[in-house]
Amino acid sequence: MKQEYDYIIVGQGLAGSCLALQLARRGKSFLVYSDPKGKSASRVAGGLINPVTGRKMVLTWRANELFPYLHKFYREAEKTLNSKFFFEMPIYRPFVSIEEQNEWQGKSTEEHFAPFLKKIFSKEEAENIVEDPFGGLLLDKSGYLDTEAFLEGVQKWLLAGGHLVEQKFALDSINLNEEAVVYRSVKANRIIFCDGVKGSENPYFKEIKYRPVKGEVLKVEIKEQLNKIYNRGVFVMPRNGLNTVGSNYDHNDLSWEPTEKGMEEIESKLKALLKVPYVVKEHKAGVRPSVADRRPVLGPSKLDERLVAFNGLGTKGVSLAPFFSEQLANWLCDGIEPDKEVRIERFFN
Repeated sequence: MKQEYDYIIVGQGLAGSCLALQLARRGKSFLVYSDPKGKSASRVAGGLINPVTGRKMVLTWRANELFPYLHKFYREAEKTLNSKFFFEMPIYRPFVSIEEQNEWQGKSTEEHFAPFLKKIFSKEEAENIVEDPFGGLLLDKSGYLDTEAFLEGVQKWLLAGGHLVEQKFALDSINLNEEAVVYRSVKANRIIFCDGVKGSENPYFKEIKYRPVKGEVLKVEIKEQLNKIYNRGVFVMPRNGLNTVGSNYDHNDLSWEPTEKGMEEIESKLKALLKVPYVVKEHKAGVRPSVADRRPVLGPSKLDERLVAFNGLGTKGVSLAPFFSEQLANWLCDGIEPDKEVRIERFFN
């Protein structure tokens, strides 16, 4: 292992993995530190890629920029990593009322929705799989990322290139001198912290208002073969022979253990959605690194601009990480400022 790099990246979740790919494309040298015993929300994530979200079914923030970019990014990453992990799949969202159906008939003519709407159904379409007496919305440009396969692909690629150190990063071993940032015996121009919920313990970024949120997912067996994702209250996503079902949002219990309460909450919504029987095979939980305004955070520490944060990807990390890792890489390599609404400076006032 050499002793001088352009960058050190701390963390190999979605943020760190996407940033490593961006820096490699720019020919930069870097070293990634990843704690093999550390907990990672990215590995538990359902991986849903969904342009229309929430109870009110609104277009997700900046969808018209994020979605074309993420499709391109993950396709290129599959080639780089020689692995399959990005799956395009339509999402079917049943309407809950005639009023909602009528509202979407009107929205379908709006230009910003057009790229994401495949079809609107005014009567049952779900082949007796889910409850949809009022029809529903079939979405395009949607699908999922197999997060475990993606992160494992990046891990193998980093190891093969000599870019990965599998050990816990010790904050108290950073030495800031005039020439470089030194971590133990390794010199770098900058250290980028992609440390997820651990970021709330980082003394260099005390200003960031973290609001972590726990989420639980089930893996269930359904006899019927699903060919699309169903989403209303919870999502039901065919993946690797089983179906991933999620998720819930808990700001109070921030343990990494799945709970009976979480399972009951997800199952009550699942039973309201599904018409067919299912069997729960697995139950997992993770804590997502969200912040108060639910926007990504990127930029330098107030204490030393050579220490940089990339965090706050929250519940939509799969959709946000590609686009904003590019913005961060553009700033690191070319000095191009990221968008104002994601800059860390918004927490400095």
